[in-house]
Amino acid sequence: MQHAGADALERLGGLLASLRARTALREKRPGIFYVKGRAFLHFHADRAALFADLRQGGDWLRLPVNDPDDCRTLLDLVDRTLDPARGTGLCEDAH
Repeated sequence: MQHAGADALERLGGLLASLRARTALREKRPGIFYVKGRAFLHFHADRAALFADLRQGGDWLRLPVNDPDDCRTLLDLVDRTLDPARGTGLCEDAH
């Protein structure tokens, strides 16, 4: 599965704006986010759907991002990963 291109990222405009507002994230290339120099989040597209890969510890968690509920789920996981005190602390080593 390829990284999401410009057309796919355009469809994720609102989600990307929300991610860009999180000061802990650095967008080194469009749609590819880092935390403290370590790859943290990027997007993939296939013919049927869009997906986000979110780093969780040493692994990547693939999540769909095709509707508002998917996007809210991703944003919640991003926030809990960046600030373990907010939730389950899925990825304490990501800061």
